[in-house]
Formats: sequence, C-alpha cells, structure tokens
Amino acid sequence: MSTKLSANPNTDFIAVPASRVSRTHKLVVTAMLGAVAFVLQLLEFPIPFLIPSFVQMDFSELPALLATFSIGPVSGVSVCLIKNVVKVIFKTTTGGVGELCNFLIGAGLVVPAGLIYRKMKSRKGALIGALAGALCMGVLSIPINYFISYPIYTAFMPLDVIIGMYQELIPSVNGLLSCLVIFNMPFTMLKGLLVTALCFLVYKPLSPLLHK
Repeated sequence: MSTKLSANPNTDFIAVPASRVSRTHKLVVTAMLGAVAFVLQLLEFPIPFLIPSFVQMDFSELPALLATFSIGPVSGVSVCLIKNVVKVIFKTTTGGVGELCNFLIGAGLVVPAGLIYRKMKSRKGALIGALAGALCMGVLSIPINYFISYPIYTAFMPLDVIIGMYQELIPSVNGLLSCLVIFNMPFTMLKGLLVTALCFLVYKPLSPLLHK
C-alpha cells in the first residue's frame, strides 16, 4: 500500500495510507460543500415576472454539481442531502416537505451529470451531463410537485388560490398540471442551466481546493 507522510512536524514519522488521505479529503470536501449549499439555499429570491413568488430561485445546487464533477455523483447527492437535512433542523417552513422535494430535484441534476461525466471524462462530457441533468430536474419537477409538494401545501392554501397566483401571469392557464408544465418545469430547467453556467465559471479556480 502506498503511503504519504504528513507535513505536520508533530507527525512527520507517521505514515498515512494514501487511500485514507483520499477518503478523508472527499468527506471533508463533501461536508464543506454541503455547508456552502445550505447557505446558498437561504439566499433564495423571487422572480415574480416568471413564476409566482412562493416559488423562489436559489443556486444551492452549484456546490452539489461541483462535488459531482470533482468527486462523483454520490458526493453530489450527499451535498443535496446535507443542505436539506440542515435546513430541516434549523430553518424549515414546510415541515420538511419542501426540503424533500428540493433533495429529489437536486439529485435529478447531479446523478445524470455525474454518470455521463464518468463515461466522458472531458469538458464536453461535463457539459452534456449537466445539460442532461438540467433537463431531468425540469421534468422531475412535475411529478414531484404534483404528487408531493402541492397536495401538502393545499392543506394550508386552497388549490384555487394557488392556481389563481399562476393565472395572474397567464390568465388562460387552467389546472395544477398545466401550471406545473408551463411555469415550474421551464423555471426549474432555467435554474439548472444557470447552475451549470456558474459551475463552469468557478470550477477551474476552485479545482486545487476540490482535488488536493
């Protein structure tokens, strides 16, 4: 087994297995990116001319995508899980329902991106994977919202009120499924595309931290 000596003068003579160093680094980076994702999730903001204001934009999938490309899809999914578990503990307003849906949609981005990038280890492969992930998370947002989010939310707000908020933007929209297809799916795909663009901008500068 290969070994790597610690640079710490107090442990210069302790041989640390390289595989263990690698595992430790992956755990540390995943935890760190999960914490950053939690903070980014708190910085959500509405885009009222695109979608009702109760659906907000954030870039908390960015650290998950960085983890996916630098470590692997399992790390990316773990980042999605960490940020939502922490939010449930400290700052949930949905009883965990919103966080569950956010986790599922985030996993819909990073899993396809990671699997495709694993087969195509190149910048082109990363781009194709991220675009596929953005499409996947947009499509997944329909059943996730239709069967999980909105059935819970309608216990607190009547469905006709929710649909009315969509109709303020497009009066002809009718029914929850139409609202999700016309508004939520493109909005979620846009979020995935923005996260992808940010990832390609910051990945190279952050690469030494992510890999070493």
